[in-house]
Amino acid sequence: MNKIFSMLGLIACVVAATTAHASPASDALLAGYKAAGVSKVDAAKAKQDWAKEVKGEDGTLMSCATCHGTDLSKAGKHNKTSKVIQPMSAKVNAERFTDEKKIEKWFKRNCKDAWGRECTVQEKADFLTFLIAQ
Repeated sequence: MNKIFSMLGLIACVVAATTAHASPASDALLAGYKAAGVSKVDAAKAKQDWAKEVKGEDGTLMSCATCHGTDLSKAGKHNKTSKVIQPMSAKVNAERFTDEKKIEKWFKRNCKDAWGRECTVQEKADFLTFLIAQ
């Protein structure tokens, strides 16, 4: 009987370690995005869009990965200022996705920097879902 409980405990730990690290802030934003018309969130599309390069006003190609990288458990570096960007993964950076205002602020700024426009509500929902799973 103890072996069964031990096995169930081990399974619960594995499941807990592999689930997304959502926060009340990210949950609230996702609910707001859905209320604004997002019916299906697509983290796979966000993963593709993360590396999608768009030509900026200065002619250089930019993507989210340009500054944040593709391994979101590691620090990135701003391509113009060389400022270190803390990891995007909430698994290694507990501060990520805990403040609604900060999330929206950075979506606005980074979408404009990387794509030359603000992200749509659909893109924000997709990106947030993708990011909290990292």
